Amino acid sequence: MSGISLAVAPRSEPDQTTTSATKPPQQKPSPHHHQEEQQAVMGGVMGSLRVIELQLVAFIMVFSASGLVPLLDLLFPSLTTAYLLALARFTFPSHGTTVSSGSQEIFQGSRFFRFYVVVGTTIGLFLPLAYVLGGFARGDDHALRSATPHLFLLSFQMLTENIISGLSLFSPPVRALVPLLYTVRRIFVIIDWVNDVWVNKKLPANAPLKDTAWCWFGRSLAVANLVYFSINLFGFLIPRFLPRAFERYFRERDEIHAKTAEDKHSAAINKSQPRDKKAD
Repeated sequence: MSGISLAVAPRSEPDQTTTSATKPPQQKPSPHHHQEEQQAVMGGVMGSLRVIELQLVAFIMVFSASGLVPLLDLLFPSLTTAYLLALARFTFPSHGTTVSSGSQEIFQGSRFFRFYVVVGTTIGLFLPLAYVLGGFARGDDHALRSATPHLFLLSFQMLTENIISGLSLFSPPVRALVPLLYTVRRIFVIIDWVNDVWVNKKLPANAPLKDTAWCWFGRSLAVANLVYFSINLFGFLIPRFLPRAFERYFRERDEIHAKTAEDKHSAAINKSQPRDKKAD
């Protein structure tokens, strides 16, 4: 979420201790063997991504069929996908370079940033999901209608990030715009959530303790999501993540143009040399 799968993509490296223990002494691994190890590791990573994507698809189908997501939020992923495809085709086309999974990282995070990511996943995904399931168990339709649109958009955002992070079709600016666009939309959805639980929902004067605790849990969760994703948008995505993506994109473009000009210059020199020899 919020660019997490694009910013801190896990690096996959073969296990050196296992391979060194099983290989014969004084024998270097062949390049073909090294490629097989990398393919096996990447296969495991892609398999885990497929499981995550299937879970997100299941969430999306359930939320869509529940009737709790407004029509505008249902259409938003389709409109966003079409816009991103147009950007990838006409405005920020990919340079077509073959990159490894490690080199696709746009932002290299520190330990504090990874802790920040874990906090965001808990506040933005796990607790709202528990709130929706609790609302379903308690028969609280108000809680379901308040939090479900946020979870629907977040699931679509995570699914989109997981898919395009492995496709060379999308350049770094396009990949960075995915969390940016979804976060902007979700902030407006979370504002509606805050308004619902703080203004529209009233507690009876003699409400039981468990109902009071449940109400304040929903209110605190809505405010926590608004604070976190506002900080994430204005403190990370706009000032740091998006400029880093554009910087990488234009640096790669300049390197490709310089390499092309150098190749043309070398080709022109090679063509002029036979002519000079014939003249001699």
